[in-house]
Amino acid sequence: MLEASNLTKEYGSFTALSGLNLLVKEGEIFCLLGANGAGKSTTINLFLNFIEPTGGMATIRSLDVTKYSKETKQLLSYIPENLMLYANLTGLENLDFFCGLGGKSYEKEQLVALLKQSGLQPDFIHKRVSSYSKGMRQKVGIALARAREASVLLLDEPTSGLDPKASNEFSELLLDLKEKGVATLMATHDLFRAKDTGTHIGIMKEGLLVEQFATDQVSFRDLEKLYLQHMHN
Repeated sequence: MLEASNLTKEYGSFTALSGLNLLVKEGEIFCLLGANGAGKSTTINLFLNFIEPTGGMATIRSLDVTKYSKETKQLLSYIPENLMLYANLTGLENLDFFCGLGGKSYEKEQLVALLKQSGLQPDFIHKRVSSYSKGMRQKVGIALARAREASVLLLDEPTSGLDPKASNEFSELLLDLKEKGVATLMATHDLFRAKDTGTHIGIMKEGLLVEQFATDQVSFRDLEKLYLQHMHN
């Protein structure tokens, strides 16, 4: 679904990402761990074609994202750390608006059902987003991913600033999408969430992917140890 082949991004003499190779298949959740500036967001932005690679290639369903920007964007949904929604519109109106932008149109009842499936409390569906917590805004993002029938989900620190309950609810929604075959690439600082939700983990440091493994190959304690080892070396 998602593949980086020797993907590199340089800014002058600074290398933000160096020769990244990774593969995310259908129904996998690949979590990128690392300190700020490790290259996690750069990787996500390259897959989104927000920035151009200096070398290598990012592909979605075997399509080069730089050559097939429109086609690849139609396959994916993106949830950043702070999802930009229109504060003066309701959750329902936001979902309707963004579906329309993506060329999808739904009946009002279908949109309500999507928001409910994504865990938004029914009494907030018709309230303005200005009254939403961050967790609620992220649920509108998940509803949009469902509505777009996205086969790829790109997430940049989606649980940062969420309380444990909201973070747990978000993970449940990701696992639900995983069951439907969605391929997810998530940049996160949350080791527990990565181990709990991810199928695969990659540890990044200074633009390099220094470790990658299946989550069932490592205990939480060993993951923590490995992560701290890389951060301190």
